[in-house]
Amino acid sequence: MTPFTKVTAIAAPLLRDNIDTDAIIPSREMRSASKKGLADGLFAGWRYTAIGSREPQPDFVLNRARYAGAQILVGGANFGCGSSREHAVWAMAEYGFRAVVAPSFNPIFKGNCIANGMVPVMLDHAAVDTIATALEQAAEPLLTVDLEMQRVALTQGLSWPFAIDGEAREALLAGRDPIGQTLQLAERIRRFREQDVTVRPWIYRTVATSPAE
Repeated sequence: MTPFTKVTAIAAPLLRDNIDTDAIIPSREMRSASKKGLADGLFAGWRYTAIGSREPQPDFVLNRARYAGAQILVGGANFGCGSSREHAVWAMAEYGFRAVVAPSFNPIFKGNCIANGMVPVMLDHAAVDTIATALEQAAEPLLTVDLEMQRVALTQGLSWPFAIDGEAREALLAGRDPIGQTLQLAERIRRFREQDVTVRPWIYRTVATSPAE
C-alpha cells in the first residue's frame, strides 16, 4: 500500500446519510474478485444517466469539472453501511480516493478502508457541514488530511482534530496492509512456535493419511 502521511487535494462533498456499499459499487458492476476494473462502476447508479450506460449524469458531484481528480470524499453519517463487500473500498481507491471524511462509518467499511490504505476521518456533523459548504464556495475545493498531526484543514485556515486508532494510524503511515502488520511480529511468532513445539509436540506432527479411494 502507499503510505499516507499528509494529503492536500480536491475534496468532493457528497452529503447523503446512509450511503451504502451497493450505492458505492452496485453488485452488477462487480464482475470479478479483482481489485482492478471497478473504478468505472463507482457510484454507477448516481454517476450515469441509466443502468448500463456510461453517459455522465451532469448534476452528480464527481462529474462536475471543479471536482475532477478528487482524492478526498466528504460524506454523510453512517457512510459505507449495508453489505460487507470490500469492493466498495477497492472501487474508491482505484478511482483515486485516499480519504473519506464523514460523521460516522459502518465499522466493517471503516476496517476495509484501513486495510486498503484509505483514511476514514470522523468529524462531527457541524464540522462536516462547514467543510462541505466551504468546498462549494471556494475558488478551488482543496482540503488537507494530515494523518501525522491528525488534523483536517481548509485552505481558508479552519482546521479540526480527529481521532484514529493507534494501530490503524501506524499501518496507514507505514503503508502496511494487515499481512504486513502481522509480519512486524514475525520474530515473536517464530519464538512462540519454537517454545510451543516443546510444550505441545503432537500438534506439529505430520500424520500419514491413506489416499482417497
